[in-house]
Amino acid sequence: MAKRTTITDVAILTVDAEIHCPAMSAQLVRYDITAPTQAVLSDEDAYQINMCLTPRPLDARAGYRERWGPQRLDRLGDIFVIPPGEKLLIKGGRIRQSSLLCQLKPEPVHEVVGRTLDWSEKQLASTLDITNAAIRTLLFRIAEEVRHPALASDRMIEFLSGELAIELARFCLQRVEQPVTGGLAGWRLRLIDERLSEDLTAPSLVELARLCNISVRQLTRGFRVSRGCSIGDYVEQRRMETAKRLLMAGESVKTIAFTLGFSSPSSFTFAFRRAVGSSPSQFRRRQGRGLEPAAEDIPELA
Repeated sequence: MAKRTTITDVAILTVDAEIHCPAMSAQLVRYDITAPTQAVLSDEDAYQINMCLTPRPLDARAGYRERWGPQRLDRLGDIFVIPPGEKLLIKGGRIRQSSLLCQLKPEPVHEVVGRTLDWSEKQLASTLDITNAAIRTLLFRIAEEVRHPALASDRMIEFLSGELAIELARFCLQRVEQPVTGGLAGWRLRLIDERLSEDLTAPSLVELARLCNISVRQLTRGFRVSRGCSIGDYVEQRRMETAKRLLMAGESVKTIAFTLGFSSPSSFTFAFRRAVGSSPSQFRRRQGRGLEPAAEDIPELA
């Protein structure tokens, strides 16, 4: 049975399902925020992991104000992590959104690393938009287990929490030990983001390298340092974010496929299923707000 909590006079949080194990708690939640608002999230005793199951609002911004100061607010990605003890300020507008929330105890993570992790101001920026494919896949598995608990779900969640601790430890160690220099300049990253926003088809590496006035090798190396993932994975993630928004707006699978530059609806469906863990129509049916699937979407449900 869903549990509804009024956070403020303009924000309601509904917990649709949850599972707990000794190392982790996982919840499927819905936010209904009727006016622009802000909140500070912090947990002294856990890594907070948030994966948006519906499109993350484009105006969602966040910042570690005690570390960065009150003025800096970065874009929030589909997945973000707040390390234990850190305070994250989140600002956004009116939203109706579904998310998976996980609170993972730090001991399993630090046991894998071999020590407690210390985060610098610059390294904390990497926690606001996690594109790591292994972490994303595990979170989708956890979400499905919470949504549809089956035989020995408690044991499965405990197993998945161990896997998540390992993958998060690998990610955190890489980010903490990664040099803070050698990435792309901020203006080059902005040019890439602008290209992805203005033209929904996938760019080639040569196109992006020319846009940034650097070689393909410099582009791929610098981008990985700056964003912690390959540029190909980042482009695909941005396209799937766009696909989610178009699905929620009621566009047909066929229209979205050709808008994003896919050769066919089936190739788009394959890419969407690989990235999101469900077909486009399944995603819309599960996360939609009363939207009926377009007629051409119906065969894709099979």
